[in-house]
Formats: sequence, C-alpha cells, structure tokens
Amino acid sequence: MWLIVGLGNPGREYAANRHNAGFMVADLLAERWGVAGFRAKFGGLLADARVGGERVVLLKPQSFMNCSGQVVAPAVRFFDVEPANLVAVHDELDLDFGRIKVKVGGGHGGHNGLRSLFADLGTQDFVRVRLGIGRPPPRMEGADYVLQDFSRAEGKELPFALGDAADAVEMILQAGVTSAMNRFNSKPAEADED
Repeated sequence: MWLIVGLGNPGREYAANRHNAGFMVADLLAERWGVAGFRAKFGGLLADARVGGERVVLLKPQSFMNCSGQVVAPAVRFFDVEPANLVAVHDELDLDFGRIKVKVGGGHGGHNGLRSLFADLGTQDFVRVRLGIGRPPPRMEGADYVLQDFSRAEGKELPFALGDAADAVEMILQAGVTSAMNRFNSKPAEADED
C-alpha cells in the first residue's frame, strides 16, 4: 500500500497559501479517485482509495507544517508503510513556479514540514513530489512568502501545476519513481527536444 501525504497548514486563513500546495494536490487526487471524503485520524485528515488495485491512503496533517511529522509518523507505523511507499507532496522555493520534480531522500532545504518528517520518521529516504512556487521577491523573507496566497497571475496557472503534481503522484504509483523522475525532472525546454 501507499501513503500519500500532502503538506500544508489547517484553517481557512491558510487554504490558498503557497505553503498549502500539498493539501491542494491531495484534494485533487481525492477528487480524481472518487474519494467520498476525508475523516479525522492521527491528528490529520485521512482518505482511502484504490488505485490500480492497490490501497492508497491520502493524509493531510492538521498539526501545522512545523509539526507534520507528529501526524505522519503514527500513520506510517499504523499502516506499516516502508519509506519507498511514502510520498510527501510539498511546495518548493527552489523551483520556478509550476515546475515539478520527483526526489527520493536528500536534505530538507529549509522546509519545516520536511524537517519535521525527518525528525519524527527517523529517515529521509521517502519519495517527494516538489511543486515549485518560486523565490520570494527581494527583501521578503521566505517564511512570509510561503504564507501568502498565490498571486493572481499564478492563480491562472495553478490548476495546471497542481494537475502536473497529481500526475507525478499517479505515475509513481503506477510506473515507479524512476519513470516519474524521467518524466518530470527534465526542464521544459529539454522535454520539448525529446
């Protein structure tokens, strides 16, 4: 089975923030898979689905980003999920807006949700779907930038970016991480040359 974790912050005031890209992707996947709804469990919102005959659990931690691991770790233990079958979907400052990259392991790059997962899971060796939100403008702190809503221009492109991130998750489930990396990690210009 697979555990797909969308990272974000609970509450209406954060719903459209850049930092909530993971929640947005989880919601889109639930819609695609015909999930009836999320229920409260482990301090998060949980939904069950079947994708290609396999059980997939979607989880949106409700602990705030900095404490995401406190919700994810009990779910990982309960479902006995190996790191290779744990996929965290999150916003990424180090990627241009809309770019998607798939990664296994590595550092947290200052992302507090990942930092919390590393601490509570005791491993970095899980799969990540990184959704680019771009860098903040000069003189704006990253922490302030991620807690702002997407701009109006970004909002027009956001459904496509979320769709690409959801596609990346589905490719991981159906074809494996390497296939997803090959598809999503090349730059758009490189992809056009193929």
